[in-house]
Amino acid sequence: MCRSHGQEKNILQFSGLITSTNNPDLPVAFATIKNTSFRDQTFISNNDGYFSFVAHSGDTILFTSVGFDPLTYVIPEVTGDKFTAHIQMRSLVIELPAVTPYPWASYEDYLADFMAMKLGDDPVAMARRNISPEAMAALAQIVPRNADEIQSYHSLQRHTIQSNRYINQRMNNPLLNPFAWGELINQIRRGDFSRERLKY
Repeated sequence: MCRSHGQEKNILQFSGLITSTNNPDLPVAFATIKNTSFRDQTFISNNDGYFSFVAHSGDTILFTSVGFDPLTYVIPEVTGDKFTAHIQMRSLVIELPAVTPYPWASYEDYLADFMAMKLGDDPVAMARRNISPEAMAALAQIVPRNADEIQSYHSLQRHTIQSNRYINQRMNNPLLNPFAWGELINQIRRGDFSRERLKY
């Protein structure tokens, strides 16, 4: 039966580009293309929405993609062995029902947390207690440093190293040391480097 089907219909190269109806410049990438008239052959468009495969004139092609309405396209009768189509798929807008998240797994958990609340404390006293030196020291033991603190520490360390590099130039470079100059002059006066004394 498939052989007679192929003989009755014209074989052609069916190519095309799949885009969105809302934006013709937006391709529908990796859409599923099924030839429902011939063995349910399935193809996939590429990243740019382009497809090309062998089909027959009059075949019914089903285009499906996530987020788009399924589209059925019938290849028209053509005289040549190639046919190109521009397929436009309509995007789906699915509205989900509103969901309100709660931090409690059940009403019993909420009731237990509500009954355990301590509302008698003064907010100012509670804030002072939270930022007391003891509380801050306890938090410093368990809370890791964030990126800002690490960056500030490294910046301060680089600044300290850069500052220390030039702090002791007077001692590191004898040309800038007045005591070294004084010692050199005294050595010249004493004749420590005279040619007569340096003879072997």
